[in-house]
Amino acid sequence: MVSSPYTDIDRPPLHGRNLERALVRPGGLWTRLDLRAETASTNADAVEAAQGGEPEGLVVVAERQTAGRGRRDRTWISPARAGIAVSVLLRPGRPDAERDWLAVPVAAYGWLPLLAGVALVETVTRVAEIPAVLKWPNDLMIGDSKCAGILAEGVAGAVVVGIGLNVTLRANELPTDRPATSLQLAGAESTDRDPLLRSLLRGIATWYDRWRLAGGDAEASGLREAYRHHCGTLGREVRVRLPGGSELAGTATGIDVDGQLVLRDYAGEHTVAAGDVLHVR
Repeated sequence: MVSSPYTDIDRPPLHGRNLERALVRPGGLWTRLDLRAETASTNADAVEAAQGGEPEGLVVVAERQTAGRGRRDRTWISPARAGIAVSVLLRPGRPDAERDWLAVPVAAYGWLPLLAGVALVETVTRVAEIPAVLKWPNDLMIGDSKCAGILAEGVAGAVVVGIGLNVTLRANELPTDRPATSLQLAGAESTDRDPLLRSLLRGIATWYDRWRLAGGDAEASGLREAYRHHCGTLGREVRVRLPGGSELAGTATGIDVDGQLVLRDYAGEHTVAAGDVLHVR
């Protein structure tokens, strides 16, 4: 017997038709919403669509994700309807005369996961009324615990940005290898995934439009300042594990024009393009 999606009153299902009516509009960024009861990875689904020539604006949402991926190939698995697992397909390299969008240079694509992070933290603070911050580059933190992560992948001239947000996960459902929480455990005013998802996607669309109108210039679009405003890493003593296995330690002092973390230690300033950040204090 197939279990009903209404058996857990804290975790009602999303309604794809209502979401599509609210988000997929003529002239808007989002062109199609694909809501799946279960999938291995929304990012993998969106990547496959990109390889098949899907236009910009696809949104893939899953009620349950069985093999979600984070940075450094970490897994992200959530019980059915306990979180938001969503991936969006963007093609920033294609100009759009109707929107006055120029083609964005590939060098600026690194801002896309940070852009999604700004939209996410704005949604959580406004809709859930939780004082969240961003940990550079792609984690949303509530206190010292991770509540969401973002993964961006380039494929076939497109960028797929995936977001996983813990909404109603209980303590015994959270990963045990690192501090983690959910909106519900953090005392959110609202854990209704429908308005959370709508706000997130509208926020991404708004910031993407500003960024595209500025030709991918994070400074001119206001994106860099917004990210710095929400970044809880700045001003902190941090350790950064670099992709090659080495580490840097120092004070996080800024985010440069390319979205890289600026770190100061006894030897001077360094820029970090990628790495795992640990907030020391």
